[in-house]
Amino acid sequence: MPSVAQKAKKSAKEEAQAYIQVTNQRADKIVDNMAISDRTKKLKVRDYVAQQYRDLSRIHEQRDARVKAVKETAGTNKQATEKRIAEIDEFTNAELAKLHQTFIGNLQAQLSAEQVDQVKDGMTYGVVPITYKGYLAMLPNLTEEQKTQIMAWLVEAREHAMDAGTSEKKHGWFGKYKGRINNYLSAAGYDLKKAGDEWVAREKAEQEPNSKK
Repeated sequence: MPSVAQKAKKSAKEEAQAYIQVTNQRADKIVDNMAISDRTKKLKVRDYVAQQYRDLSRIHEQRDARVKAVKETAGTNKQATEKRIAEIDEFTNAELAKLHQTFIGNLQAQLSAEQVDQVKDGMTYGVVPITYKGYLAMLPNLTEEQKTQIMAWLVEAREHAMDAGTSEKKHGWFGKYKGRINNYLSAAGYDLKKAGDEWVAREKAEQEPNSKK
């Protein structure tokens, strides 16, 4: 009969194997939507993406464990606790930046610039193209300069969101940058509430003829 320690070890091993399978499947969904005809290259890219998910999870889990330990052992000196947590976050961000750079370098060695963007969009739920398309539809009179700025901020948000540890935090990065975009557009004279209402009305008007067919 296996001991409690053996069962725990087996369980931990099974959990690790299950997580590898989950990350492989998640990566497969991204890569399967890309036009990569070379099977070897496709598998290599899949492995890069899956490993990136695992490495991100490890870094974020280590960060959370360190912060938890600091809070549990913290005394009454709140300032010292906050300083220690800030140091942990600074270290974590440095690790994430290094991991991000290596990951993108690996992708660029295998894929075109357009395909690398496809991977990035796949890891961030396609928020960049969806949001950009939404701004163009809501504000059809945007200047080329404004379109360029909107896309630049969305792409910047995506770089951060790729490294976030949860879906909520990924969307949080886009929310932050969308706020910046909205402030930029408001300063340029756009009434976003009015534009949004008019966009909804246009969408509704376009759908009504189709519903009568």
